[in-house]
Amino acid sequence: MRLSHQRRGSGPPLVLIHGIGSQWQVWIPVLDRLAAERDVIAVDLPGFGESLPLALAPSVPELARSVARFLGEIGVERPHVAGNSLGGAIALELGRMGAARSVCALSPAGFAKGWEVAYAITSLRITRALGRALVPVAGVLARSAAVRRAFSSQMFRHPDRVPAAEYAVGARNFGRCSGFRATLRAVRAWSELDAGPPIVPTTIAWGEHDRLLLYRRQSARARAALPAARHLTLTGCGHVPTWDDPEQVHRVLLDASA
Repeated sequence: MRLSHQRRGSGPPLVLIHGIGSQWQVWIPVLDRLAAERDVIAVDLPGFGESLPLALAPSVPELARSVARFLGEIGVERPHVAGNSLGGAIALELGRMGAARSVCALSPAGFAKGWEVAYAITSLRITRALGRALVPVAGVLARSAAVRRAFSSQMFRHPDRVPAAEYAVGARNFGRCSGFRATLRAVRAWSELDAGPPIVPTTIAWGEHDRLLLYRRQSARARAALPAARHLTLTGCGHVPTWDDPEQVHRVLLDASA
C-alpha cells in the first residue's frame, strides 16, 4: 500500500492524515513549523490526492489498516498520529489498534447522531458537486477572497486566509478525487461512540466555529465518550483549522506528540 506523501524534518515521527475530499497539502500551514522538531509524514489517503483507491470498501478500519501498512513499508513503527475530520477518526482507530504512540484528532468524524449525520453527508455531497462543476475555473474563482468566503465558510472560519493557489489546488482535488463516493458511502455510518477508546495518550481539539461537525454537540459527546482524553477548543477556528490559525494548530500538535 504505497501512499503518496510528503516527508520532511527530523525527530520523533508524526503522521498527518487529512479529511475526506482533501489531500496532504491541507497541512502546508503547519508542515515546516512541525518539521523543525518532528519527522513529519503527511499522507494522501487512498483515492485522494495522488494515492490510488482501495480495492476494498474504504471504511475507517480499512483506511487505518492501509495507513499502518504503508508506515510499515517505509519503516516507521508506532509514530505519533494526527488527523482532521475523517483523518481524526482514522487516527483514533490507529490508536485503538496500537499502531500509534499518541493520537491527536482535530474535529474528528464519528461523533454525530441523528439529523447531524444527514446534515454532514448532504453538505459534503453539495460541496463535491460544486467542486466538480467548478474544476475548469477553480484557478480564476480562487483569486477572489469573497468567492472563497462564499464557497468555503462551512469548512474554514477564515477562507480568505487560504492563498488563492492553495485554494485552487484543494478545490480541484475535491472535485476530481476518485475515492470520494466510495469513501463517503463506507464511512457514513461510522460511530466513535461505539468504537471504544484508544489505548494511547489522546488529544481531541475541536474548532469552536465548526459548521460541518457541529462543535457544541459533537465535542460534548467526545468529552463524554472519551473522558480520559485531553479535550481542547481551537479558538477562532472552523472545521479545517490549519489555515485559520496555523500557530495554534502547531502548538496543539506539538504538545499532543510530546
